[in-house]
Amino acid sequence: MLKGRFTGMLIAALLVALALAWGFWPRPVMIEAGEVAHRPLQVTVEEEGRTRVKDRYMLYASVAGYLRRIELEVGDPAPFGAALELLDPLRPAVLDPRARAEAEARVAAARSSLRRAEAAAQQSEAEAELAAEEFRRREDMLVRQLISRSEFDQARSRTRAMDAARVAAVAAVEVARFELEAAMATLRYSAVASDGEPGEPVPVRSPVEGRVLKVVQESAGVVAAGQPLLEVGDPGRLEVEVEVLSRDAVRIEPGGRVLFERWGGDEELEGVVLTVEPTGFTKISALGVEEQRVRVIADISSPPATWQRLGDGYRVEARFVVWEREDALTVPASALFRRDEGWAVFVVEAGRAKLQPVRLGPGSGLLTEVLEGLSAGDVVIVHPDDAVEDGVRVEPFRK
Repeated sequence: MLKGRFTGMLIAALLVALALAWGFWPRPVMIEAGEVAHRPLQVTVEEEGRTRVKDRYMLYASVAGYLRRIELEVGDPAPFGAALELLDPLRPAVLDPRARAEAEARVAAARSSLRRAEAAAQQSEAEAELAAEEFRRREDMLVRQLISRSEFDQARSRTRAMDAARVAAVAAVEVARFELEAAMATLRYSAVASDGEPGEPVPVRSPVEGRVLKVVQESAGVVAAGQPLLEVGDPGRLEVEVEVLSRDAVRIEPGGRVLFERWGGDEELEGVVLTVEPTGFTKISALGVEEQRVRVIADISSPPATWQRLGDGYRVEARFVVWEREDALTVPASALFRRDEGWAVFVVEAGRAKLQPVRLGPGSGLLTEVLEGLSAGDVVIVHPDDAVEDGVRVEPFRK
């Protein structure tokens, strides 16, 4: 009887000792794990931008006169050469000798500007032809693997830039031609007809094939020479203006790739950087912080059919690709922490955390390229806390 009672007490004491040992036994630290793997990696600069018509033209009153009421609305077609407004000459509208001499001088200056614009157009045509020929040679060299893909992309970007410059130069010739016509109109329609009847109305014509973007002066009334009346342009030729921080602008190069997101369509639009303006400006952020920003102008290279609903002044989000690699060895950025003068991670090996120094490359914020210290397939600890130390037992969360 006593022996059985003693045995029971011994078993109970043993169970209590086992329970205490189990309660105080060191348990593994619960951690969140991530994997080191080869993934596509992009380093980007993201900012909001807005679309704008590439070539927009403000139409001014060529002479002082009485403007007839403008019946056009924003978005109405503005055919090339069409008379969008009519200016009836004021009475009397006779030029004195000095005013006539000034008008004749303006006509001469407009003729010189037209000749200069025509010469610039010929130069742009020659440069575009040279760029196209160079691009064709680069295509052949790329097929024979004599040049790199980067050199080929630069040649293609230069060809697009030269084509755009040629279009702009042709448009400049048309503008100069209409400016000459406007200067000549001052002389042609300056005087009142000898029989006392009003002179012929002066038309204000559209210099491009486009649409009305803005109506400045809608009501009829007397206007002065040079007063803005209408703004016209072609909404089918858009570019995107983006204001980026100056520290990001130095990483963006003309000809670089840019992606446009959250613009209203389902597809992501492709683009190419045209210009990084060489001058910056100060802007106050929403938090009241002074920021130095730079304007970057980008072209939309996706087919126009995919973004035909975009208009002038629409908001888009631009993502400039400053570095990318299709097969980079990457680690989650949240697994990295500073260690002495470099970076380190905790690698999970045999259920324990191992401190591992690493050498890093570029990063995108979520992923970072690993140059040394890790291999594909390694498991690292994400968001390591103070409980994680070198050699401590760890156990991943089970989802």
